Amino acid sequence: MLQFNLAARNLLRNPVRSAVTLGALCFGVVALLLSGGFIEWIFWAMREATVYSRLGHIQIARRGSLIEGQPDSGTVTLSDHAPELALVRASSGVRLVASRLNFSGLISHGETTVPFIGEGVEAESERQISRLLHVVDGRDLSSADTHGIILGQGLAATLGVKIGAPVVLLTTRAGGGINAVEGRVRGLFFTVSKRYDDSALRVPIALARDLLRVSGSHTWIVLLERTEDTQRVLAQVKRQLLPTSSALEIRPWNDLADFYNKTVALYSRQMNILKLIIALIIVFGIANTMTMNVLERTGEIGTLMALGNTASKILGLFLTEGLLLGLIGGCAGVFIGSLLAMLISFVGIPMPPAPGMSTGFSGEIRLTWNLQFTALSMAVLAALLASAYPAWRASRLNIVDALRHNR
Repeated sequence: MLQFNLAARNLLRNPVRSAVTLGALCFGVVALLLSGGFIEWIFWAMREATVYSRLGHIQIARRGSLIEGQPDSGTVTLSDHAPELALVRASSGVRLVASRLNFSGLISHGETTVPFIGEGVEAESERQISRLLHVVDGRDLSSADTHGIILGQGLAATLGVKIGAPVVLLTTRAGGGINAVEGRVRGLFFTVSKRYDDSALRVPIALARDLLRVSGSHTWIVLLERTEDTQRVLAQVKRQLLPTSSALEIRPWNDLADFYNKTVALYSRQMNILKLIIALIIVFGIANTMTMNVLERTGEIGTLMALGNTASKILGLFLTEGLLLGLIGGCAGVFIGSLLAMLISFVGIPMPPAPGMSTGFSGEIRLTWNLQFTALSMAVLAALLASAYPAWRASRLNIVDALRHNR
């Protein structure tokens, strides 16, 4: 305790220099928190958008059929009465399980015919899974309207259709041959992916089964109570299903979200570079302060040694000063950074549409306990590292030369 008291008194000897050093350290921590918090928010927003824009938390299909979350329309279907489906629905943490049927083909309206990718879905369940699929005109799918379909805005613009317009869907059946059905445009939607909106449509799963002449589904989409429980529930579902049904493939959302994974990897590398730059700023700032302290107090260090203080005590005193600088500056930076993060999040950060997105969004700063602990730890460790060499020099001074220094 005495050593901390002495270290604090020594820092107050030159308050201007200490304040400048603490200001630089605090600024570095705030910069790390704000930039890191924005990246954390991007990761969180992308994760939720990936899960709730069609993918779900877990997908279950026949082994070998899942390619980037889109099973082949000719794949053997899963029965809605399978015992495995009941097991998944009974698993803890599972909110719901929805069946989905994928298909593709040609859609016609008047003299216009274009290719499409389609999904037959359970209308009521999909409203929870696809919360970021926004119906901007007309109404969403309903199981009561078996021939009502919804189109992506881009696909609707290409066809030149409006709400209530009749369209014809033409596709190849799972068993071979061609089949067609007539539907009516019930609504228009957009998602976070403009590319998907330009070619996608959705129909009630009953209409998709009639079109493909099948009775089951290609995929079971599992929605959980919390995204953070994905790995736990995934392990639980695998323990329940794989011993009895090795023909099933069970994959989490992050295995199917290639764009999300690449984005996280890219931004993580950028954050590591930013951490290194901020750490260097802290190290050089504190190293300069501690070196000046040693030079100004050389005579005092000699006196301490003459009074019987060992080199290890001198070393510990200067390291404690560096530790105090790191703790004070780090805590102040975390406090100020947290206040600024709340203020910025309240106001919002207007962002233009990202590549592949059709709409802009408002960004926020999302501070996690891990990020705050990392910022504080980096400040303290950088301060100790910066103090190490000046403290070592002080402990290695010759007593006689040190006593003569100020004469």
